[in-house]
Amino acid sequence: MLFTAALIITAGFISCKNTPEITKDYSGWKTYAGSKDGIRYSSNEQINADNVSQLQVAWTYSSGDMDTGNHSQNQCNPIMIDGILYGTTPKLKLFALNAATGAQKWLFDPAMEDTSAKNDPYAFFKVTRGVVYWQNEKGADKRIMYGAGSKIYAVNAADGKPIKSFGENGYIDLTKNLDRDSGTYNAFIANSTPGVVYKNLLITGIRVGESADAAPGPVRAFDVRSGEMKWIFHTIPHPGEKNYETWPDKDAWKKLGGANNWSGMALDEERGIVYVPTGSVGGDFYGGIRKGQNLYGNSLLALDAETGKYLWHYQVVHHDLWDRDLAANPNLVTIKLDGKEIDAVAQITKHGYIFLFDRTTGKPVFPIEEKPFPSSDLPGEETWPTQPIPTLPQSFARQTIDSNDVTDRTPEAHKEMMDKFNQVKYKTMFAPPSKESSFIFPGFDGGGEWGGAAVDPVSGIMYVNASEMPWALTMVDVVKGDASSLQGMGQTVYGKYCVACHGPELKGNGTSFPSLVDLNKKYTEERLWKIISGGKNMMPAFKQIADNDKKALLAFLLKEQEKEPASKGRGAAVAKEPVSINQPEKKSILDEVPFTMTGYNRFLDKDGYPGIKPPWGTLNAVDLNTGKLLWKVPLGEYPELTKKGVPVTGTECYGGPLVTKGGLVFIAASKDAVMHAFDKNTGKLLWQAPLPVPGYATPATYTIDGKQYVVIACGGGKIGSKSGDQYIAFALPDKK
Repeated sequence: MLFTAALIITAGFISCKNTPEITKDYSGWKTYAGSKDGIRYSSNEQINADNVSQLQVAWTYSSGDMDTGNHSQNQCNPIMIDGILYGTTPKLKLFALNAATGAQKWLFDPAMEDTSAKNDPYAFFKVTRGVVYWQNEKGADKRIMYGAGSKIYAVNAADGKPIKSFGENGYIDLTKNLDRDSGTYNAFIANSTPGVVYKNLLITGIRVGESADAAPGPVRAFDVRSGEMKWIFHTIPHPGEKNYETWPDKDAWKKLGGANNWSGMALDEERGIVYVPTGSVGGDFYGGIRKGQNLYGNSLLALDAETGKYLWHYQVVHHDLWDRDLAANPNLVTIKLDGKEIDAVAQITKHGYIFLFDRTTGKPVFPIEEKPFPSSDLPGEETWPTQPIPTLPQSFARQTIDSNDVTDRTPEAHKEMMDKFNQVKYKTMFAPPSKESSFIFPGFDGGGEWGGAAVDPVSGIMYVNASEMPWALTMVDVVKGDASSLQGMGQTVYGKYCVACHGPELKGNGTSFPSLVDLNKKYTEERLWKIISGGKNMMPAFKQIADNDKKALLAFLLKEQEKEPASKGRGAAVAKEPVSINQPEKKSILDEVPFTMTGYNRFLDKDGYPGIKPPWGTLNAVDLNTGKLLWKVPLGEYPELTKKGVPVTGTECYGGPLVTKGGLVFIAASKDAVMHAFDKNTGKLLWQAPLPVPGYATPATYTIDGKQYVVIACGGGKIGSKSGDQYIAFALPDKK
């Protein structure tokens, strides 16, 4: 049986009695996620449950930056300041638009400021999810700061000109001031989600690689005027710092990286506390090189925003082996429990939990139990014996899978997926990675993801979307090629850096991890050299690979034998000296990793549909006052299945919701390229409109001259979707 409407019966109207008094101004959209408390809420109510069906397109802006062939994306949640909308394009150009008409006022192109990017159009084909605004007390100095690759630029908000007195001729170089010797880690560093401004400080994190040689991921604060670094918090503690003693290897801070904030932050301005979620310590899936609990990886940190001083932390996954980064910014909320108001911070997770803490003390609002889980059978791995499981709030995504969950879309699909299901030995959450395969459910991309959650501060209700997609994780020995041949050396390099994404047979997995088979028919050596060195789309740059090793890797990928140095034209970018096949590789921590995974494998049938019964993507309402799940509805559909009479299934989703005082939850996120409005009290779908490509971003809303607009970036590009470069604004028709 396919899932039916009986599984999504709602709890009915949500009462708002005895709720906290709201004193903050939520009428604008001046920061990423709408406000510095990160709750994606708007008090605008011109558009409401009674008239939302009348919404129509008010304006469209196209940057001309889309590149479907290279799966360009746009995940930006724009901001609106004084009638101007600021956001980014797929090539990470910064724009200023008339927020009422969509007319462009100016455009800043970081590639014109970075000489290294001028010769490579893909240098900025990365992702940024928003921008930051700051002005001085008199309002004479107004700046937009945003990340493009490894740099944060400061741009004059009035005319789009770079502010050359900021940092190094207009930007901060995030690869500097990491308190580690360069050359000891993977050089990939970027800024994918904006930080927050506290007084005259820009507090920000970074995105780094996920392999064992990942760069360190400290949290840093920079002066918004000069770009000077003011404080740094080491997320792998240095000697003498809080919790340094928890690391069995006292040199861990010299060798390990990650534990970075890539997903955004929340700021309590009155208390001067910044709340920072972190990702895993590198590398994913095998932790024998990073024994112990791995603080402060996978943790929610509370830091003094003025100084970076440690206040408290809570680790939501110990010794992470499942890529369970804290992938969304936290939400600052005020709830009522047993008649008492509590200022709290809520953190959603990829595995479908909501962790809720007292904002000041870090004490859990509801009990969290440390529960035992199985140990690993991989030599050298030492799993942590327990994991924290919240008793409340209730989880917003399915977390267990058995044979009854396998798809019955057709008899053929059921048989196919039962065969695949039976090949996976371990099917429970926190089953350690194994050569015999285990399910990650929800998958590597959540559960809850970077789109984050929205919270209504009046009711204390959280709204969060979830992908309910199993992925299979299988570990294998790291392959060592024949060291006596160039291709064999390249196979070793491939096993070290590439196999986790592209698989041991080079076949890849979907559009995010393309096949590398017959690569010589698609690229020249010169182009491949640039891609490996500079990255492309979601692939990071591998600047840390020595030139000789890159040459060997190219020989393996292109199935070429050692040859004379490349001349001009084909292969011109390759090292000019021939490789000595007896030259030892440069040693790195990757040489200590004996196991890797076979790739990011979604549990899909041959037709591309999830191999379990629906829902495959959902929108959920959770009462943070009681911890109870109020309603769950499918988010998105496959039109071809709907036409066959299949109830709405939901789809895998990227991007998040916004909730309004007008009684609505707006969200795009679904694969079917649709913008939705749901009744926030019941989960009923009230309105939807087609988009040119999927809106894998979070919408923004604001009011100008008495008219409310809802804007979504339509970038597509993920999970096989067409790419786009448009922003679409919706509004009610003008009264005649």
